[in-house]
Amino acid sequence: MTSEDKPGWFGRLFGRKGKDEGKEEVPATPAEGEPDFATGAEDVEHIPLPEDEGAIDATEGADLLPVEGEDEKPPTGTAGDRPAHGADPVDTGTMNREPNVSPEPDVALDPDIQPTDTAAALAHDAGAGPDREPEAKGWWSRLTSGMRRTSTALSDRVTGLFTKRKLDATTLEDLEDALIQADFGLETAVKISEAVGKGRYEKGISPDEVRAILATEVERALEPVAKPLEIDTAKKPFVILTVGVNGAGKTTTLGKLSSKYRAEGRSVMLAAGDTFRAAAIEQLNVWGARTGTPVISGAQGADAAGLAFDALKQAQAAGTDILMIDTAGRLQNKTGLMAELEKIVRVLRKQDPEAPHATLLILDATVGQNALSQVELFSQAAPITGLVMTKLDGTARGGILVALAAKFGLPVHFIGVGEGVEDLEPFAARDFARAVAGLERD
Repeated sequence: MTSEDKPGWFGRLFGRKGKDEGKEEVPATPAEGEPDFATGAEDVEHIPLPEDEGAIDATEGADLLPVEGEDEKPPTGTAGDRPAHGADPVDTGTMNREPNVSPEPDVALDPDIQPTDTAAALAHDAGAGPDREPEAKGWWSRLTSGMRRTSTALSDRVTGLFTKRKLDATTLEDLEDALIQADFGLETAVKISEAVGKGRYEKGISPDEVRAILATEVERALEPVAKPLEIDTAKKPFVILTVGVNGAGKTTTLGKLSSKYRAEGRSVMLAAGDTFRAAAIEQLNVWGARTGTPVISGAQGADAAGLAFDALKQAQAAGTDILMIDTAGRLQNKTGLMAELEKIVRVLRKQDPEAPHATLLILDATVGQNALSQVELFSQAAPITGLVMTKLDGTARGGILVALAAKFGLPVHFIGVGEGVEDLEPFAARDFARAVAGLERD
């Protein structure tokens, strides 16, 4: 090629761009521009009780398709447009917002399409189309498929370390490194390597034996925290509050849980307490429409604590079994936003001294070790009773769940390994341990 044939910088720039087309874009980290919340605010106002509590126009039993996406976007306007926070609400009248239980909100879930109805939007968001075959996998198949990135990374390292090689100190150190890289944590990594080396020093050991020991130790670490979320029927409604950082999957998790509880025959009400992000309100309304669940929501920027208070009031009047409250995503180091969370809890207890009966911290598995600081700091703002780990299919560091169990001992109620409604299931230590180790179910 002559110098005249070589593309210049402009051509190389656009040539590189062309090569990158079609690659999945990594979503930008949400800006930390959320407004802070002052204390000493005036009393909040309240949503009046609707005349018809349970009236919704939704088709029960319809196919439930997921609504993914938790990108937090700041509202239009300034922080001064939002109500100040800090004061507990007193019933002073009605708010300038109407309860919304609309089963078919007019929201397009993708800017590139304009679906004719909500079902079309949901189908598009779930990736449905003529080329997509419906999945009929059981939970074990979905779990092993979702955990494949973690199990493959570990299996490759184990195979490389223990094939045609005697067990020595260097091998065990390399195994520890592999486990630490998978976010198992130092304490668990040391325990597993010690279990592998016990009685086998300077002897041969097969990769399959190492994986079996790995599964046993992981199961032993997770068994104490693998606890289902028990719904106390004596508490009506049983109030579930969800908290977590931006993008962890709180709104989607609530939608999936409402589907599960409705399928069990329980009555459910959702409260769109993420008043900071308009898309979250619309998204929860979509979930309510598809699952036949009433949604209490207000205008963007409305007081979240006041809305939670009113939602509990309405759920009590309606005799609802379960009330699930969404909250705005907040970074664990934002003291003003964490103060708002404390206020929501305080306000709920004015109506029911024991509420919330469960406070679930939703954790994104892809954040790795940062999940440890999230648990620590959110626990200071709200009475965290259990964890839900989402997006385990999106990381090769699924061992973070083991590190969390070792450090905090909080119950793990559910794990998520995909976008579908069926991809969120109760946590089982043995299944998870064998999936991580790349072993078959026994």
